[in-house]
Parts: sequence; C-alpha cells; structure tokens
Amino acid sequence: METSWSHNLEKHETKSVIDSHVNGSLTVIWRDWDEIIKNHPKMVYVSSVNPGEIKGPHLHTKRNSYFVCIHGKVVFVIKDEQGNYKEIESSEENPVLVYVPKNIPSAHINISDDVSRVLALADIAWRPNDNEMKNVSFDDYNWNKWK
Repeated sequence: METSWSHNLEKHETKSVIDSHVNGSLTVIWRDWDEIIKNHPKMVYVSSVNPGEIKGPHLHTKRNSYFVCIHGKVVFVIKDEQGNYKEIESSEENPVLVYVPKNIPSAHINISDDVSRVLALADIAWRPNDNEMKNVSFDDYNWNKWK
C-alpha cells in the first residue's frame, strides 16, 4: 500500500466585514468529515524549532502524527520502510500537512531565519514516562544541504 506522506491544505482569504478588503487568511488543518486523518486527533500541540536546528530524528511506536508549519519554514525528513528519505517542505506561505505513521522515523529542520512553529496532531495523547518515542540516527542523510 502506498503511503500518502503529505496533503496540500485549503487556504482562504478572509475579508473585513466593513469594506470587504482582505484582512488575512484562514487555513483548514483538519475537519472531521475530510477523511484526511483516519484516526481523529486525541492531542494537538505546537512545537517550536530555532533557525537551522533539527528536531529528531525519532519515531513513535504507538502514535500516528500529522504536522504542519504554521510560522516560518521547515523541511520534514521521513525515512520510509525501504530506507528511502522523503523531504517535504511546509511553511506558513505553503502549508502542507505531513503524515508520519507510527514506527516510521522522521525529523524536521528549520530552514528559515527565525523560530518556526509546527502544529502537531496525534491520534494518541502523550503522557509523561510512556516511553513510546525512540531516538534514531540518519547517519547517511546530508543535513548540510539545508544550512
């Protein structure tokens, strides 16, 4: 079965109720009827990553996770079952929802000049001391290409 690692998200302009000028935007991350996320989220959180820094790589043994960059720009690096790396960029300008299934290692690197923020949705809520996260290494991956 082919894994769909990412989904482009709907982004809509919002308008002033006074004179209809564009005053911002709205990005749809998740709706229960979209069927993008099969197991509805049990936990939602925001993680920040400093410029040039890498979070991970690690894997989760019990939970499936979805990520979208809501501020800044990050590249998600996912190592699939065959050992191939998938690189998926997500940013506030181009929000892409990235899927990382349980037991699949991933990391992300901030490629912007400011702190980036990533919104995460998980189908199992994290509990302290649950020990379901395992650190791994991507020794054969070239992180320097993003620096």
